[in-house]
Amino acid sequence: MSTDMNDRISGALRSPLTFSVLAGVLIGALFLVGTGADPIAAYEAVLTGSLGADGIGSTLTTGTSVLGMALALAIPLRAGLINLGGDGQMVLGGITAAVTGLYAPLPAPLTVVLALLAGMAAGALYAALAALCENHFGVPLLVSSLLLSYPAVSLASYLARYPLKEPGSSLPQTRALPDGVALPAFGDSTVTWGLVLVGLAAAAYWFTDRRTAIGYEIRMTGLNARFSAYAGVERRGLTLKLMSVSGATAGLVGAIGVLSFPYRFVDGSLTAPGYTWTGLTAALLATAAPLGTVVASFFFAVLQVGGLAMERTTEVPRELTQVLQAIVIVFLAARLRFPRRWFNRRKEAV
Repeated sequence: MSTDMNDRISGALRSPLTFSVLAGVLIGALFLVGTGADPIAAYEAVLTGSLGADGIGSTLTTGTSVLGMALALAIPLRAGLINLGGDGQMVLGGITAAVTGLYAPLPAPLTVVLALLAGMAAGALYAALAALCENHFGVPLLVSSLLLSYPAVSLASYLARYPLKEPGSSLPQTRALPDGVALPAFGDSTVTWGLVLVGLAAAAYWFTDRRTAIGYEIRMTGLNARFSAYAGVERRGLTLKLMSVSGATAGLVGAIGVLSFPYRFVDGSLTAPGYTWTGLTAALLATAAPLGTVVASFFFAVLQVGGLAMERTTEVPRELTQVLQAIVIVFLAARLRFPRRWFNRRKEAV
């Protein structure tokens, strides 16, 4: 039993993911030393600012959106499909949730549920459109999903700036949602039940991936699309299903953003933080594995929030955390590992 556990631990330590993160931290420390900063103090500021009492709320709030988008992009990526339309699907889900929240003639709790479902439906339909472009017109999914993002973002921007704009406001934002049309928060924090919803989505992804036949088909398609086709997996249908679920998850993230503070759709608020690209990075870092995607998303949320704290307390630019992310991805792309011989020596010594 102990031997099996040691093998698992050594395998995890030799993985490209572990090597990439440690290499990124080490090279980041060298950058800090080169700028005359104290790397220990800087990294301490990152951890304290993101995981301390004053920062954990912001980390969980940021992590909600990062994890949601990471899941949205990991779902098709598991089958070798790349969805680059996360921004459009998320924004369309957000503006649909805002319209639903403003005009639905229902009690507040039912309006919240309806807004979430409407946001998911909008994201799913728009992502399905990209899948149909590939299935019936031969447009590569990577291209169709990316190009379809722009009209969706532009439409949402138009609605927030003109028909739905808050009267008298100089900001491009919709009117505030009615009282009670909001996701409940945990205490006085900014963390809402959106975190629970995204967590449930992650659990559903793990269960589907590991415990269902379609999850097996998805993994096999990602490993070898030609083999899965010979085994009877219908590629077009799978693409449509996965893109619909991916878009629904992205739309859910947009709806959560609108139903949380400031309880309205603000033009650019969903796309400016770069949740889509951070989520894609997390999904790639974890090779779209469910548990790995959760861990990688939390890692990047810590970097984002901690980078701001590092800049405030040590005057080190927060752009360093973006450099750190880039280094991690470069090392991961190289698929480098700790030498197996080093671990064998450790075993012999023990």
